[in-house]
Amino acid sequence: MYTEFIFDNPPFASCHAATIASTSRGLISAWFAGEEEGSPDVGIWISENEGSGWSQPREVATGLEENGRICACWNPVLFSAAGDPTMLFYKVGRSPRSWWGRLMTSGDGGRNWSQSLRLPANFLGPIKNKPVKLEDGTLLCGSSSEQKGWTVHMEMTTDLGGSWTRTESLNDGRRLAAIQPTILSFPSGELRILCRTRQGKIAESRSQDQGRSWSKMQLISLPNPDSGIDGTVLQDSRALLVYNHSMAERYPLNVSISSDGNSWSMVLTLEDGEGEYSYPAVIQSPDGIVHIVYTWNRSRIKHVIIDPKEIGR
Repeated sequence: MYTEFIFDNPPFASCHAATIASTSRGLISAWFAGEEEGSPDVGIWISENEGSGWSQPREVATGLEENGRICACWNPVLFSAAGDPTMLFYKVGRSPRSWWGRLMTSGDGGRNWSQSLRLPANFLGPIKNKPVKLEDGTLLCGSSSEQKGWTVHMEMTTDLGGSWTRTESLNDGRRLAAIQPTILSFPSGELRILCRTRQGKIAESRSQDQGRSWSKMQLISLPNPDSGIDGTVLQDSRALLVYNHSMAERYPLNVSISSDGNSWSMVLTLEDGEGEYSYPAVIQSPDGIVHIVYTWNRSRIKHVIIDPKEIGR
């Protein structure tokens, strides 16, 4: 395991909610940053690593709207698939209860970005974690709403964000309050989402029909301190999850592995001291290496490199 900070001495006071993708040029990471979460000056910042280290962070999106109003930016999500432009989803608004989704694209791996477009009403795009591209080319996005309780729904686009459809809410928002699903796509074709909750444990729902319908959401054994998680299914078919193994604190930060998606074994502790180590994002790059980024005490973004052949065997 190798760890590093993406930047030192940044031009902002606070940062959070990192995301990462692998492009034809290398790695790209994004996060929101500014004075503090929710401040109007909070924008979306990125850094690229084309093999010789991370570039200096630069701001690529702000919350300046067409009417001149300035709101905070939130929760960027990067996604890159072979042959498609790199996509950068993010939210803008005064709070998660009133924010809206926006999308930018890049045809050169993140060096240059398109004009930001607002998503249609009632669509937010992937709310925290990366989408999954299904066999038919549909981009399946895990989304959620905090307007009337915490509810999860799934959003789909077949034309890279040009048009959208969505499911109904998958939970009631109060008896089981869940948001920010991460999608696990298994070789069998089964899809599962794991979600952040207010009930002290991670919640799960399953789909056997490529995300069109989902099972009743229920809690699983893994703890959750009301904080973001992320996972992926590895090339060797094992599922990997990054999460805080706690019901109350955003520490420690851990990695667990599952061979079947049902039982999980903790294989790594990324952070074990007191602090805020939260909102992980994880991908497996084409070379098989696992990359994790996460918030490190709201002051920096940490990058972890793992060879999955060395864990959980």
